[in-house]
Amino acid sequence: MNVSLAKDLSVYQLVMGVQAPPKPLSLSPATLLSLVRAQIDLLIEEQIAATLWVKLPPEKIWQSELARYQSSVSASNLIYTCQIDESGKGEDEGAGGAGEENTPLSSSSPSFPHHVPVQLSPDSQMRRENFLMVLSPQFCSLILAHRPLKKRKNKTSEKVNTNKNQPLLIINTLEGRIIQQVLDGIKQAITPESSPIIPVDFICPTPQGTLMNQLFAKQLLRQDEINRQIITVRTTKLQQQNQELHNKEQIKDEYLKNVCQELRTPLTHMKTALSLLNSPNLKPPQRQRYLQMLNTQCDQQNSLIIGLLELLQLERNLEGTALESVRLSDIVPGVVSTYQPLAQEKGIMLAYTIPTELPFIWCVSGGLRQIVINLLHNSIKFTPNGGEVWVRARIQTDYVQLEFRDTGIGIAESEIPRIFDRFYRVRTAANEDYGGAGLGLTIVQQLLVRSGGSISVKSKLNEGSTFTVQLPSVNDTPKAIAIENE
Repeated sequence: MNVSLAKDLSVYQLVMGVQAPPKPLSLSPATLLSLVRAQIDLLIEEQIAATLWVKLPPEKIWQSELARYQSSVSASNLIYTCQIDESGKGEDEGAGGAGEENTPLSSSSPSFPHHVPVQLSPDSQMRRENFLMVLSPQFCSLILAHRPLKKRKNKTSEKVNTNKNQPLLIINTLEGRIIQQVLDGIKQAITPESSPIIPVDFICPTPQGTLMNQLFAKQLLRQDEINRQIITVRTTKLQQQNQELHNKEQIKDEYLKNVCQELRTPLTHMKTALSLLNSPNLKPPQRQRYLQMLNTQCDQQNSLIIGLLELLQLERNLEGTALESVRLSDIVPGVVSTYQPLAQEKGIMLAYTIPTELPFIWCVSGGLRQIVINLLHNSIKFTPNGGEVWVRARIQTDYVQLEFRDTGIGIAESEIPRIFDRFYRVRTAANEDYGGAGLGLTIVQQLLVRSGGSISVKSKLNEGSTFTVQLPSVNDTPKAIAIENE
């Protein structure tokens, strides 16, 4: 059987062209789905063999309703499926599916027994319509959804501004005069050589009261079912959001607790040193030791405050910070030369190998220098006098790898997962405190995550550590940018 249209038409305009047309209701796609399901329920329950004219979204949730009908009603029936030519997709979309997103109709509708495709041009007026029209001697109905174009805000723009999430204009009618108007309009639009779509003497019947009552009852049941599903989804989403907020509050509380503890520790040491300095029998060497303790703890307090302010500023601004392309050879040598005097003072051999032919890498603006400073500072600080520190770079597939290796005190394997935690500081077996705020590696990790890079650690106690940084090369799309664009 072959059916094609000789001219374009709009079901919505045919309905609105009748005398005293029904008033469309502004409803959601979920309501449209409930109306379609209720209609199919009635046809199946009453075993009504009908001719269907349909244009529904291609998603499975819609097409399964047609399959459900044909598999449940044994009598032969025809389904005329109007579909947009997929090769001519435009800016506009169909009347929408049951979810919040809409998908243009395509020619990928599933094949049913007695299925007759009716191809529509890409610019058809039906592009913004979905409908289900039931035609049978016992019962006729029409469910129609139309998504109107939103008025253009910018008249100079070539694109039509549409809001995919705006409600649909839905008409649900059993009136024979309206359905007959649509049927006559379709008859006039089809080509002369097309097969008859309905008997010539077919007239839409007056709806029976019993069938109307059954249909309305099923519509209420289906709408209630969908409402419960929507409520369940929203409740689950709210529960997830509440749990996320609760987790954030717990993290915040733990963070504040750690901050207070870290700031209190130097103050306790300073208070102890001050009380000891007031002793009348204090000898000069002891006085000098307590003064040195005060000086050390003041430095520690200052380091904590500066580190906290730096971390807070970083966390506040990091998401909006742009990525820049930079060469390792423009940054690393300068930072290494800055630390050479400190390395020489400790008798540490400090060397670097940064090939100039390495590609540019992506990094947070100004972040590469901060990463190198923090990692190099740690390597020198935790390497005993006479040790060695190397900084090396090489290409690794789509990344540039920057390695910081030292012969320092090393890190116990059980502690490696904790070293990027806020305020974590490495201590030796003798419980020696190397100072610092314990925030440097936290800052490094956050900068790398934002840049689409990563950091890994290998270490053994008393043998040294190797920190390996990977940053995406410019010829590769940074992960951070890819995530933003999804």
